[in-house]
Amino acid sequence: MGKKVKKIAANFSKDKVKKPDILVGIKSSSEWERWVPRQLLDSLTDKESFVIYRKDSRSPLVIVGSDETGLLYGCEEMLSQRAFEKEAIAYYDAPEMVLRGTCIGMQKTEYLPGRDVYEYPYNEELFPWFYDKGLWVKYLDMLVENRYNTLYLWNGHPFSSLVKLKDYPYALEVDDATFAKNEDMYTFLTAEANKRGIWVIQMFYNIILPKPFADRHGLKTQERNRVITPLIEDYTRKSIAAFVAKYPNVGLLITLGEAMEGVGQDDINWFTKTILPAVKDGLHAINSAVEPPVILRAHDTDAPAVMKEARPIYKNLYTMAKYNGEALTTYTPRGKWAELHQELGRIGTVHIQNVHILANLEPFRYSAPDFIQQSVKAMHEVHLSNGIHIYPQASYWDWPYTADKVDGRLLQVDRDWMWYKAWARYAWKVSRQKEQDAKYWIRQLASRYGVTEQAAADLLAALNEVGEISPKILRRFGITDGNRQTSSLGMLMTQLINPYRYGLFTLLYESEAPEGEMIIDYAEKKFKGEQHVGETPVQVADEIVAHAEKAVAHVAALEVTASDAAELKRLKNDIYVHEALAKHYSYKVKAAVQVLQYKYTRDVESLRLAVPDLERSVDAYKRLAQLTAGSYLYANSMQTKQRKIPMRGVNATFKHWTEMLPVYEAELANFKRSIDSLSKSEGMLKQQRHKLEVAPVVLPEDVQLVTLKKGANLYLDQELVVTHLPEEFEGLQAVMIDAGKQKQEGTTLSFEATGPVKVLVGYFNSTDKVFAPKPVLEIDATANDHGQADTKVRNALRVQYMPMIDVHSYSFAVGKQELKLPKGEAIILGFVNDTELQHPYNADVDNRGDDVDDLFGYYGEIKL
Repeated sequence: MGKKVKKIAANFSKDKVKKPDILVGIKSSSEWERWVPRQLLDSLTDKESFVIYRKDSRSPLVIVGSDETGLLYGCEEMLSQRAFEKEAIAYYDAPEMVLRGTCIGMQKTEYLPGRDVYEYPYNEELFPWFYDKGLWVKYLDMLVENRYNTLYLWNGHPFSSLVKLKDYPYALEVDDATFAKNEDMYTFLTAEANKRGIWVIQMFYNIILPKPFADRHGLKTQERNRVITPLIEDYTRKSIAAFVAKYPNVGLLITLGEAMEGVGQDDINWFTKTILPAVKDGLHAINSAVEPPVILRAHDTDAPAVMKEARPIYKNLYTMAKYNGEALTTYTPRGKWAELHQELGRIGTVHIQNVHILANLEPFRYSAPDFIQQSVKAMHEVHLSNGIHIYPQASYWDWPYTADKVDGRLLQVDRDWMWYKAWARYAWKVSRQKEQDAKYWIRQLASRYGVTEQAAADLLAALNEVGEISPKILRRFGITDGNRQTSSLGMLMTQLINPYRYGLFTLLYESEAPEGEMIIDYAEKKFKGEQHVGETPVQVADEIVAHAEKAVAHVAALEVTASDAAELKRLKNDIYVHEALAKHYSYKVKAAVQVLQYKYTRDVESLRLAVPDLERSVDAYKRLAQLTAGSYLYANSMQTKQRKIPMRGVNATFKHWTEMLPVYEAELANFKRSIDSLSKSEGMLKQQRHKLEVAPVVLPEDVQLVTLKKGANLYLDQELVVTHLPEEFEGLQAVMIDAGKQKQEGTTLSFEATGPVKVLVGYFNSTDKVFAPKPVLEIDATANDHGQADTKVRNALRVQYMPMIDVHSYSFAVGKQELKLPKGEAIILGFVNDTELQHPYNADVDNRGDDVDDLFGYYGEIKL
């Protein structure tokens, strides 16, 4: 700023002010009307608002903030605009979203030995970056540059790394030296954040116990259907109280569900009778009346019901819910999920949008200002929200690094600068003049990569085109909005033509996509000649290729000789990657529609017509594998047993496109062989199924069994008999159940296994709350601990007057075991050898038409 800056002052008298001076302060600190018109000063009513004013060249430049953060933003804006060079300026600004934050996961790509999901103590071995103060300063500076005012730290149970308890000293999960470092780092982080107007918020799940505490008391660290005991309540309450007393300026973000069974009185009681009283205990211990903010996350809980009981006893409450699940799919949210957001938005507290995980975007670069701006508009207008919480664009589980395959590792904060900048820009102010907004991004890209403005304009156009591809793929072809699906790795044909086999998460289509059709619906309407509705699969298949080809055309001539040539080269490669991905999906979706015609025609020619498109899809995937072989380490940063689609990714397998290419090649070869076989036979290929081998188990004396067959009554308290079941299930020893008790208490069955065993559980195909919910990874991270997340046998059983039953299997080892099922009706069909039911199938006991999954055979031992 040179010689123009001679003084910075907050309290001053008129005779001390000279015309080159810059006067800064908050609204309440001086009589600003001497230099600033009253009308401008009166506009400073919102938190973080500011005014930059100079009457003329003879007057001082004045920056006034409504509060300290507003003043900080005003000074930053003054530098950005070079307002100190202007002879006159009258500028006012204020944020539209009250809370604007990002998150960092204290998480890892794999589970720790002997632990479950989210259980990661704070130590240097797991999180060396957490102790890097320079990295924290860099990140916090990025936040304040983009006017973020919140930083969330996500962890399952952080308290056992951050506080010591007199009554439970053995609960501490780190040694004394590490604990001292954690104290130092947490104090440093919160202090540095506060300097930048950033509020730190600590997230945790319920109910997770520290491993040493759990081991001491013979408890599990996590248990979905946990009984809340006085010991667990006392430990948790004292942990939170100690944390609040130690860090009273840190907020709390609470996830009531997932690690405990959500949606019920238990989680309401836990929040209102344990968590909130614990916060008050901590305040009482330090004699403070200032309530730290507490954010209730509406995940696997009835958030409106919880808030209704919580608000009378605690005032500083907020709510949060996922915007598009664990993905980014649409800026036209609707349906039941939108209704929940709206209900929370009308409560009267600030409702925050969580842009979560982004499983469909990773690992590629995503920075599409147009899509992001439209999404923020939807947050305001549809979801009635006034806060935003942004996950890393990719590699959340691998923070602070990206998945790029380079010498060393790239930092997310560097690579994904535009992701953070775009969400922050529109959270501050969403409606911007289109031409001026484009110029802003062109300047940013030109400056970042050292290219001409024309090249930057082409790059911006390409990024906006690419920005439509992954959202459209998932919302029109996908199985789930959750991170059990990695959509950048593609999908099996059976996942496209039979999504229900894979646990279709219908909210994806009903709320997180525009009105439209699934592939299976489209194919049926096509065969019947019925009118299509809304966005269709074939329409999207064409659109994603068009987006990709336009993007490639914009960057094809881009000279990669810029100041940051290596990163620009990687960004350009990502655009070609999206082209290959779009073509793979486009061809495969069209092949899927054609394959489904066979269900109606039973004409092998219907299958032959699908071969060319399926071949093209594999060719496109080969190109995708080539482009990623040397550029990416992995597709998904969550590399655990929760990953299911396109392949089960336990122990970091099937995480790269080069691993998936042989799968898709086998799928194509199997399909061709099936067509040849069908040409020589009549009708659909059928697999013979053998009777299931009953496994001996020892059960409590009060457990009653019944032989499974048609006409058998499986209930102790009602007369409802089995009307349909597959032959291979006949002779199993089913457990007779008390349906009334199940609805109230759930099911706990103790038994002793003499060998590895599967327990077969029948879940009713109904969302009515009288029935037990199926294990769903979207809301329960432990839903596959026993292999139960997959439906093993679809359409397997029918009890009179009841919905169709699907069978899930729970695998247990030798020894004393316990099966726990959630509240609601379900049936336990028996115990079989653990080698049984290795591959899922459709029993089709109602004869509604078998699916065509068997056309695609196996990849090794894995049924495709």
